[in-house]
Amino acid sequence: QVQLVESGGGLVQPGGSLRLSCAASGSIFSIDAMAWYRQPPGNQRELVASITGGGRTNYADSAKGRFTISRDNAKNTVYLQMNSLRPEDTAVYYCNADVRPQIGAHPYGFWGQGTQVTVSP
Repeated sequence: QVQLVESGGGLVQPGGSLRLSCAASGSIFSIDAMAWYRQPPGNQRELVASITGGGRTNYADSAKGRFTISRDNAKNTVYLQMNSLRPEDTAVYYCNADVRPQIGAHPYGFWGQGTQVTVSP
C-alpha cells in the first residue's frame, strides 16, 4: 500500500504565502507524475498544478505566476509554494501521485487525505 500525507495548510491573510508538502510512503518503486488538486466549498475538485518525473510542470490558469510546484524524488515528496494568496484560493488541497509499486508495473493513482487552506482577512 501507498500513503500520501499532506501538510502545510492553514489560515492566511490575502496576499500571504503557504507551502504545502506531500510525502509518499509505502510500496514504491518509482513515482511518475505528481500533482496538486483543490476542491473549493460547493465545487468540484480541480487541478492546480502537476509535475512529471522529469520535472516538467503544468499549471491551471488561476495558479500561473503565483504558485510553484516542485518535487524531491529522493524523498518521494511534492511541494506547492503558494504566493499572493486570494480568498478564492480557499479550498481543501489534495495531492495525487502515480506510483509504480515495483519494476515494470503500471502506475496506480493515489490520493492524500487533503489539507485545508483558508484565505481570509
